[in-house]
Amino acid sequence: MTGVLFILFLFYQGLCHAQITMPKVFGDNMVLQRDTKIPIWGNANPGAYITAELGSERTTTKANKEGKWMVRFPKFEAGGPYTLKVYEKGKPDESLVVEGILIGDVWLASGQSNMEWQVQQAKDAKQEIANANYPQMRFLVVDHNKQIKPQSDIISGQWEVCDSTNVEDFSAVAYFFSRKIHLDQNVPVGIIQSTWGGTPIEAWTSREMLLTSSITRESTLSMDTLTMDREDLIADSLSWVRIWEIVYNPQNNADKIFPDPDYNDTGWAEIDMPNVLRDFGIGSYEGMVWLRKKVSVPESFTGKDLSINLGHPEMNYSLYFNGKEICKNVWSADSTHSYTIPSSLVQSGENTIAVRIAMLWGGGGLNPPADELYITDENSRISLAGKWLYKKDLEPSFPEILNYQYYPTVLFNAMINPLIPYGIKGFIWYQGESNAEAAYNYRKLFPMLIADWRKRWNQGKLPFLYVQLANFRKRKDLPSESDWAELREAQTLTLTQPNTGMACAIDIGEAGDIHPKNKQEVGRRLALIANKQVYKEKDCISSGPMYKSYKIEGNRMRINFDLTGSGLSVKEGNELKGFAVAGNDRQFHWAKAVIEGNEVIVYSEKVDKPMVVRYAWADNPDCNLVNSEGLPAVPFRTDDWKGITQ
Repeated sequence: MTGVLFILFLFYQGLCHAQITMPKVFGDNMVLQRDTKIPIWGNANPGAYITAELGSERTTTKANKEGKWMVRFPKFEAGGPYTLKVYEKGKPDESLVVEGILIGDVWLASGQSNMEWQVQQAKDAKQEIANANYPQMRFLVVDHNKQIKPQSDIISGQWEVCDSTNVEDFSAVAYFFSRKIHLDQNVPVGIIQSTWGGTPIEAWTSREMLLTSSITRESTLSMDTLTMDREDLIADSLSWVRIWEIVYNPQNNADKIFPDPDYNDTGWAEIDMPNVLRDFGIGSYEGMVWLRKKVSVPESFTGKDLSINLGHPEMNYSLYFNGKEICKNVWSADSTHSYTIPSSLVQSGENTIAVRIAMLWGGGGLNPPADELYITDENSRISLAGKWLYKKDLEPSFPEILNYQYYPTVLFNAMINPLIPYGIKGFIWYQGESNAEAAYNYRKLFPMLIADWRKRWNQGKLPFLYVQLANFRKRKDLPSESDWAELREAQTLTLTQPNTGMACAIDIGEAGDIHPKNKQEVGRRLALIANKQVYKEKDCISSGPMYKSYKIEGNRMRINFDLTGSGLSVKEGNELKGFAVAGNDRQFHWAKAVIEGNEVIVYSEKVDKPMVVRYAWADNPDCNLVNSEGLPAVPFRTDDWKGITQ
């Protein structure tokens, strides 16, 4: 009996001396927000008196009955390093100590894959990584997590000092943004990166906010019956492991069978290349697809190494020539897709090319343009565009993925709520691709998210800066409707919300890659907006021309613009492109356009009485109107005709 009492005594003593804890958002090398009261919080024994010291400042509080406590330090100017000590009253020797703290500006970077896209995947990655030595820039990357209920802590993540050893994994957009802010404003900068590729805006918004809208109320209430226990999450994770096992490792000797020149591909379907999944006619297929093409090689190509260029593949792929592997598991984000074919594999006459490619997330295939798909001996080319054969389901199917990260509220609960109310300067956001099919609803959903986050941080109308969707997909010859154009319009309309800013990226996208590599310019344009609106640099031109008004003058329309700098101009060439006009028949025709001061005159010989004008209204518009700073004009339309997502 005595032994049992002794064990209970030790257990009681352990409870009484439970360690003070703080969420993982606090840690060595963190950046705390300057010029505002600094919140620090955590857990301890209920009723414990907590002392916190930051530099020479000291403050105290008492843990509530749940053991939760919070202190707020007075405003600090930029500087450091500082040490934070937190301990129970009278027990400074048992302090929780956080070192290497800087005071500066903290920005929360969030969104889907284009914000998540890493420095190592961006343009000039090797050079950027080698030159990354910024000890006053710090990053906290929040690990992926999804939860049905709001969480009080992130699953994992730690602050890291920005240097060449770790910058490769950081968000490229956030890195280039923070680098410019750090250098321009001469203050430490901290980035809290909370991102997840492919996710819709509903996943990042709180339950309470989603219930206020008829658009999202029903889907949000359905979450009340969703079970997402540990077994479900483990099963989903294991399914992803299996998917990538299939992607990276050809199954059932597929890499020996289907690239073989003698393989009988009778019965395979035909497809004109270049082409991507949405044009294959196989729906939203996910799995491995094999492509084959016979190509005739002249005698002059034999006896020497050749180069093969696949142009712009989409997703992971492997390439084979006459049955031999040329490359394996290349991710489509690589800057080039050109490979050497050894002379020993080349034969006069018929040769066989095979490509094994993953179809995932609605993507996969070979993107245009056709003239970048070829074999060459450096003197002449053989085009690989045209007829190919393809077949799916030659390898095991991908297991079903529940993709809980797409569900309403789950990312807010696990990856945003635990960060509140960490002091921040503002938000940067790059998202929308996953909401393009319902772009009209984004007019409501995006302002809802902004209001939601601002209310919860309780720091007033915090700056909310975001990137408008870049140009993407195959360029169309004629004016047409576009869900991406409608999503961009929803983003432009969100500028009516106070203290918001939008970086237009309509000129730096890539037709064949939803993840354009020029993240340097995206980050720079976001930083220009911050310099202008947040840091109050009056002379900074931070946006391209914005549509203001129009007048109809006979068979012409006169368009007036704001934010022109010292004047409008044409980027590349002399002909102004991207404008289309329509009359009361609502049939759009390309228009000729001429700059006159801060205005553009547009007209078309096919429209006698123009009523409306559109600019850069397409998935991937051919447009080139800029201001004196070279910043692109923001896409717009003067009509309010019903769109394809309304």
